[in-house]
Amino acid sequence: MLNYFSSDFKLGILGGGQLGKMMLYETRKLDIQTHVIDPNPEAPCRISCNYFEQGDLMDYETVLNFGRKVDVLTFEIEGVNVDALRKLKEEGIKTYPSAETLEKIQNKGVQKKFYLDHQIPTAGFEIFGSKEELIKAIEEGKRTFPFVWKSTTGGYDGKGVAVIKAKSDLEEIQDAECIAEEMIPFKNELAVIVARNPSGEVKTYPVVEMEFHPTANQVEYVICPARIDSEVAEKARNLAKKVSEAFKHVGLLAVEMFQTKEDDILVNEVAPRPHNSGHYSIEASYTNQFEQHIRAILDLPLGKTESKLGGIMVNLVGDENHEGEVVYENIEKIMSMKGVTPHIYGKKITRPFRKMGHVTIVNREISEARKIAEEVKNSIKVISKK
Repeated sequence: MLNYFSSDFKLGILGGGQLGKMMLYETRKLDIQTHVIDPNPEAPCRISCNYFEQGDLMDYETVLNFGRKVDVLTFEIEGVNVDALRKLKEEGIKTYPSAETLEKIQNKGVQKKFYLDHQIPTAGFEIFGSKEELIKAIEEGKRTFPFVWKSTTGGYDGKGVAVIKAKSDLEEIQDAECIAEEMIPFKNELAVIVARNPSGEVKTYPVVEMEFHPTANQVEYVICPARIDSEVAEKARNLAKKVSEAFKHVGLLAVEMFQTKEDDILVNEVAPRPHNSGHYSIEASYTNQFEQHIRAILDLPLGKTESKLGGIMVNLVGDENHEGEVVYENIEKIMSMKGVTPHIYGKKITRPFRKMGHVTIVNREISEARKIAEEVKNSIKVISKK
């Protein structure tokens, strides 16, 4: 086995956002040398890596040249040049998850077809090449309201997704290839994180439940364990494992799912990296998701995924009426509460609904943690300097 620790080994990370920053907590802990590239010169990762480079993650030559400087390459954002990853693999540089896995996930239309091909249950859908094609299908009565509109590429944090209830709602959507997806009357939105290493060891984390903001379409609370029956939880973990096997990914795969009124589990979408739904694990789990990702991509033994305590994660997003230099109002108030840990991502400028940090609440009782989470949510405000 390669000596990764206190050595010349170099781990490369494409993307320097908060997920990369939290990954770097773990590389620091294990003394693994890191190189990071991001288009933003002020990226959150800049302060924690051994070497930082500014560059375009979608540019073939930039990614290729960066990848040649490291021994193993991973990413914290899906928007990277897949052709460069493929070329690096040919040159003997390990990239995890692989270009093949990423390619199936980057485009939501390709991802949805993949589920059909592998008998993975998912909501009914149709792919349209443009906004015009979608409008034509509606006018001809081939597509009826309501449905969920999703851009096949470029969507994140609630962007690129809209519920279409009437023709007037179509005015807001961009003109791009898109999916019209059946609206599922679900009981819960769930997620399971699956870890897999190149040797084939696989572990799943407990099922989490996600509560969404009604207008921003962003996760407000992630609750672990999910408040569901054990049979439903087992079904969700087994399905997540099946999805992981189909993608043959290495690293982490976050599988987002719907629990229907009949307790069927449908896959919504996946992310091949550490994910918002796993942030609770930093304080609540034996092995947090970021350490697990590092273990997986370096083919080290996977850590224990069980929780030590109940955990709830609250996203800290920019107040909708504020833009500018960030201020975390009442942060000292939440820090005086039991079992509360804030994480600040290092973004200097706040914007409406921009993810600026998160707070974890741990407690032996999940119902008590949920009450404290509500108090946290109502206390701290992410605003701009006056």
